[in-house]
Amino acid sequence: MSPSLQHDLRQTKPFSSLQQEAYLSVVRTTSTLTDRVEDLLKPYGISGTQYNVLRILRGAGEGGLCRNEVRDRMLTRMPDMTRLLDRMEDAGLVSRSREGDDRRMVLTQITTRGRELLDELDGPMTDLHQEQLARLTDEQLRSLVELLRLVREGGAG
Repeated sequence: MSPSLQHDLRQTKPFSSLQQEAYLSVVRTTSTLTDRVEDLLKPYGISGTQYNVLRILRGAGEGGLCRNEVRDRMLTRMPDMTRLLDRMEDAGLVSRSREGDDRRMVLTQITTRGRELLDELDGPMTDLHQEQLARLTDEQLRSLVELLRLVREGGAG
């Protein structure tokens, strides 16, 4: 059996509650999974946050999305979406255009370059996720997904 979270954190005192241990375990696991994703993306010159934006925009289709719609679909909070989109536009991954009479309405779309990058990453990212979660059965994965959904719903207040 692998070392416990308490051992991994080099914590000598017991956790103050089972909830604390569960919370810290989720945070530690998130960090472990995310670090591997960042390592995969680094040679491609993008971050996990930029990858998430590209996936959102690819899924949105030809019409694109406004900045706030992208922000609301992000996996993690992004305080300065405008600056992130500026960098991505400078890199040629997204394009932005003003639409209609409301000059404040700016649509962001994935470019051909951004789509090609995502297409290139689809296989390696799928492989990484399969490797990261290989120790779990399909039933365990479904249970994990459901348990995490329940946690998110409970903390949405």
